[in-house]
Amino acid sequence: MRLLLILALSVLTACQSIAPPPLGGRIRDLHNGQAVTPQALIERLAKAPRVVMGERHDNRDHHALQVWLLQALAGQRAQGSLLLEMLTPSQQPRVDSVRQLPALPTDLPDALAWSPGWDWSLYGPVVEFALAQRYPLLAANLDAAEIQRFYRNPPTLMGARSNAATVKDELLGQIRESHCGLLPESQMPAMLAVQQQRDRRMAERLLQAPTPALLFAGAWHARKDVGVPLHAVDLGASEAPIVLMLAEEGSDVTSAMADYVWYTPAMPPQDYCAQMREHAGK
Repeated sequence: MRLLLILALSVLTACQSIAPPPLGGRIRDLHNGQAVTPQALIERLAKAPRVVMGERHDNRDHHALQVWLLQALAGQRAQGSLLLEMLTPSQQPRVDSVRQLPALPTDLPDALAWSPGWDWSLYGPVVEFALAQRYPLLAANLDAAEIQRFYRNPPTLMGARSNAATVKDELLGQIRESHCGLLPESQMPAMLAVQQQRDRRMAERLLQAPTPALLFAGAWHARKDVGVPLHAVDLGASEAPIVLMLAEEGSDVTSAMADYVWYTPAMPPQDYCAQMREHAGK
């Protein structure tokens, strides 16, 4: 009885050690629609060998939650690896070298050859936290040269799930919408090939990474129905990774897309298409 009491108190203490998240929001288990507390979410994710966390790239709240998630999971079990869509294979030697230094360089983005396309003010806290940990920080994306090669000569993609017409049609619609209808139809097959090769690379890297493995990627890459999880199963994974989608209030996230959704406050709307059309007209 005394041993059982000690074990119970140990579990309770571990659960209570989870610090509250930096912001509120609604968390839903999409399998049953029920509300989930941040503590319960962490306890469930801690049991999964592979987790994909979908983000909106320009949402500061999402990146704050990513740092919190890493800290909270570390209190439940040892992390095996963290993978980022924002890192490419050519950057991996730089990442590994920085991890060996006694202190982070003053100009960390330069040391990592960080791409200016990813806002360092948003991603810096995630990268700095990860580099201070014992587990590896791994590149999950394609290099620019690979993207150009796949664009010019799209390879054959193996896998029944990722080749399904419904998957490709959904992705083509997203590509058209994200480019505000400005892309010529002749470019669409190449753009689709690049998108799916990115998903395939992230899935490959996730399956190769030390577990428990965690991947941070854009929402469309993270989706169960069209993204990395689909490719992971096509590559032979016995089960798809668990997907936690970070989404703004008002977004439609279904059980086909993710296992859990964390709704954060909606950002002020921005007319990206107006900016793109203005740029295209110059």
